[in-house]
Amino acid sequence: MAMNPFTLKPMSQNKCFEDWDKLYPRTYDKRTVDPYTKVRIILMNGTEFESQWFLRNFARHCNNNDIRRAIALTRKIEQQQQKKISMLKPLDESTLETTISYEQLAVDLTAILAQTEPDPYVKAALDFALLEDFDHLYRYSDLLEMEEGIRGEELVGSYTEIMPGRPTIAEHRYPFDDVRRFAPRGSSDPLTNLHTMIITAAEQQTMNYYMNIGQTHKTDLGRRLYEEIAMIEEQHVTQYESLIDPNASWLEMALCHEYCECYLYYSMMQDETDPHVRDIWEAHFNMEVAHLHAAVENLRKYERKEWQQVIPVGEFPELLSFNGTSDANKKYVRNVLQNTVNNTSVLEEYTEVCNLPSDYEFFKYNRTVNKTPASVASHNVIEDYITECGEDYRFQEGTHPVKALRSRTSDNTSIGRTCPNE
Repeated sequence: MAMNPFTLKPMSQNKCFEDWDKLYPRTYDKRTVDPYTKVRIILMNGTEFESQWFLRNFARHCNNNDIRRAIALTRKIEQQQQKKISMLKPLDESTLETTISYEQLAVDLTAILAQTEPDPYVKAALDFALLEDFDHLYRYSDLLEMEEGIRGEELVGSYTEIMPGRPTIAEHRYPFDDVRRFAPRGSSDPLTNLHTMIITAAEQQTMNYYMNIGQTHKTDLGRRLYEEIAMIEEQHVTQYESLIDPNASWLEMALCHEYCECYLYYSMMQDETDPHVRDIWEAHFNMEVAHLHAAVENLRKYERKEWQQVIPVGEFPELLSFNGTSDANKKYVRNVLQNTVNNTSVLEEYTEVCNLPSDYEFFKYNRTVNKTPASVASHNVIEDYITECGEDYRFQEGTHPVKALRSRTSDNTSIGRTCPNE
């Protein structure tokens, strides 16, 4: 049965406030939790972060205090939602363990969106960053096993393979080459509009997380790895946010944000296997319906527009689901690896690194930040693991699809970075 949140009767926003006991929920057990429950928690925490970023910037660019009061009410409730979700993480889960779940979300969410994305250009953007987040999962997993003795496959539940992607050393690009063409909202498929907002929020949260926790890591190697990968996450946010149509008004975008949150919470409700967490998704969905209807009223009052002028079809398109996607995701990632591992970008397009002129900015910038592989943390963490254990740590269910990345005793620092014929 189709769900259209615009047709639901909303609760009063004043009834959305909760006391401290409700805002401090029972945490999950890291030893028994389904990895995709953790992934959903991280995704929805990032969605609430995105709401904060947007509504605060809206307030700073608005001179109408009645509008600022209206969005302050919504924003306060969104803050409570974020606090509640974040507190689901248990005390005994280390920062590095949480990082593995962040990267699992990046890999599997991107693969799921790419497989259903109707716009070929947006799909190409998802495929491009997918291989980079896949490599981050591998680098962090080797650090985790080396420093904490925890194998990554125990955390990802064997849902996601752990092996090299496009090597992180090859991902460092000149800033001009991460800006994409935006997908016009009016002519784009509803799924495309949702996908660009969802992936931007998810990657932005990862960027924020690494910006704030990297320096707290207990070893220099770990601190340097967070520092390096955080710079790639900055590139990913640049790519994904540039896909979003910038031509909407602030009130129109507020409506789109609330609609996206309704879509995600409703999707998580249908997908969640933990009854306790599912109850949170349902409660938050009802709150988001209230926020959506408030956004409708603001749009009508201050711009004299109806919601259908911004979102013509209110019924949710295909819901986002993680359950049952593992095998398809693994196959999809392997296929993208096999066919595009040597890709980089040139302004708004993608091409193999061999197609670049030798004086292109990619090479200049990459050589500037990566003076030698020995100075690059993402390379050192693998080399250190190999020195200690004889071969790298991986969880793969078959031969690596890229021949140049099959070696377990050396880390490849040239693929995707230099032309193989050189």
